[in-house]
Amino acid sequence: MFEKICKTVARIPRGKVATYGQVAKASGFPGAARQVVWALNGAGSSGLPWHRVVGAGGNILLRDHHAMEQRMRLEMEGVKFNGSRIDMTASGWKKK
Repeated sequence: MFEKICKTVARIPRGKVATYGQVAKASGFPGAARQVVWALNGAGSSGLPWHRVVGAGGNILLRDHHAMEQRMRLEMEGVKFNGSRIDMTASGWKKK
């Protein structure tokens, strides 16, 4: 399960984001958003673009400096924000 999730996260292109729920569904596990969180936590420094996975509605769910790092990485990739939320219309990943 975690291997499939990691493969899906690896396919999210630069400048795009997907929600935990979208990653779960695209990996073949609809409703398993929490397992996506666990997979990303367990992936450590495997080179996955973890910062491209966000909460529903484009919310960054991490806290403190982790949230700042995620936002900085996303802004550097050109992800569009509306205040504290990501503009999912402009920056959401549409899996093909």
